[in-house]
Amino acid sequence: MTSLSTHPDLKTRLMVGMEIHVELSTRSKMWTSAPNVAHPDHFEAAPNTLLDPVVLGMPGTLPVMNKQALEMSILVGLALGCQIARHSKWDRKSYYYPDLPKNYQLSQYDEPICGQGELTFPVGDGPDAPKKTVRITRAHLEEDAGKLLHEAPGGGAIDYSIVDLNRAGTPLLEIVTEPDFATADEAVMFGRTLRNICRFLGVSEGIMQQGHMRFEPNINVEIEHEDKTYKTPIVEIKNLNSFKAVHGAIQYEHRRQVQEWLDTGRVMGRGEKATRGWDDNKQVTILQREKEDAHDYRYFPDPDLVPVVIDEPWLARIREHLPELPLQREQRYVRELGLKAVDARTLVSERDVCQLFEATLAAGVEGRRAAALLLNYGAKLANERGCLISDLGVTATQLKAIDALSGAEKISSNGAASLFALCCDHPGEDADKLAEAHGLLQVSDEGALDDWVAQAIDAEPKAADDVRNGKRAAMGRLVGAGVKLRSSDIEADARSCERRDALRCASRRNYVSLGRWVPRSLGPSVPSSKLRLLLPVDFR
Repeated sequence: MTSLSTHPDLKTRLMVGMEIHVELSTRSKMWTSAPNVAHPDHFEAAPNTLLDPVVLGMPGTLPVMNKQALEMSILVGLALGCQIARHSKWDRKSYYYPDLPKNYQLSQYDEPICGQGELTFPVGDGPDAPKKTVRITRAHLEEDAGKLLHEAPGGGAIDYSIVDLNRAGTPLLEIVTEPDFATADEAVMFGRTLRNICRFLGVSEGIMQQGHMRFEPNINVEIEHEDKTYKTPIVEIKNLNSFKAVHGAIQYEHRRQVQEWLDTGRVMGRGEKATRGWDDNKQVTILQREKEDAHDYRYFPDPDLVPVVIDEPWLARIREHLPELPLQREQRYVRELGLKAVDARTLVSERDVCQLFEATLAAGVEGRRAAALLLNYGAKLANERGCLISDLGVTATQLKAIDALSGAEKISSNGAASLFALCCDHPGEDADKLAEAHGLLQVSDEGALDDWVAQAIDAEPKAADDVRNGKRAAMGRLVGAGVKLRSSDIEADARSCERRDALRCASRRNYVSLGRWVPRSLGPSVPSSKLRLLLPVDFR
């Protein structure tokens, strides 16, 4: 029990269960060969173009089950540790809504394809974040409804609704949990984990803005007052398609329900459930309707569809397609590759980034170096460009070349960053040739270095005299002159003690190690980084 800041005298316990709707990315819809809007090939389909007589519920049409959708659902159930039903059936859920042409939805009522399971996930982003296990009640397969638009295209106000039936008939897996969430943070982390699992399984693209995953938290509150416990009525918040909305709606509803109980004394009972929507602009929930009970939907077995029987050989074939899941990958990266826990979690947090990392490993790059390439150079550039690392365009082959050039000290750290960006802009091109064409390769020819140094001393004779006379600050002018004579980076890691020792020994050897921070004003080829410049200087 916790105390709300608004009512410190009351002890409350938030209880949240989740219903998560996952649109499966099959090529065709659940009951017909009409194209599926949740498949990448049809993301940009014009409204009301992915239809056929079955979707429209025309008289005389008969549904045919999409086998791939069923197998995808079972795959999710296996990933969640669910009991897979050997026998399940299809039911008609009857209700009228403008975006439901048949006036009923084909769903599963009392014999879902997936039974009880559980999902364990970290609550927080840190490596030592505590783990929580949430019980899965069931997961059943059904069809999605269409979509109602209450604004004109472009956001203009209208006094009517627009119906787009492209989504109608899309395979929809509904995952239901027990009310095991005690905070909004737990619900959000569960949602992120589930989304990632579905993307790794390849059953959904999980693009929230397109409705591929929609969350409906069922919320109520236990209140302790004067040695008695009261439970507020359950409220279901409909169709949340962002984690920010999930978090905000749960927190708001917690406060609202406590205040409503104080005002009215309403507690849980028959007919007390309600459905509310979330207003993102006002950050409040809005009553939509009193929630129906199951009997209001008049469920009955669909007479046009035969039950589904899953035998052991079929289940075994589906199980063979179960990949390594994100949490197991994260643990393996730490255990076998020696990655930091935070880096491992970052790599598995997005399927496509993780696949690029795996491809880089397969290309022959050592694990920690592959992670550094993506999380150092890649993460910075992806943040600047507002995309995922995997969307930058760089390939695993190019990453291997960057790593090889760095390992051979043919390119500096700054040069590697510049080459990474060039590879992103020229995906698939030879990284070695890009480095050479843009002057990023380091010159190790001491004769060439001697030439630059001699020219730098000739260009800055006073600075050379000052160095001979012990004025350490003058080294910067010599370094600057040397840098200007180079067309590529000069690697640098000289420390202050090295500079001091070099000056002290200048009369006994023919070079001095000079290092300093070079300002960006020296030019784009010399980023603000520590440089090492070996300058042969005759101090005798």
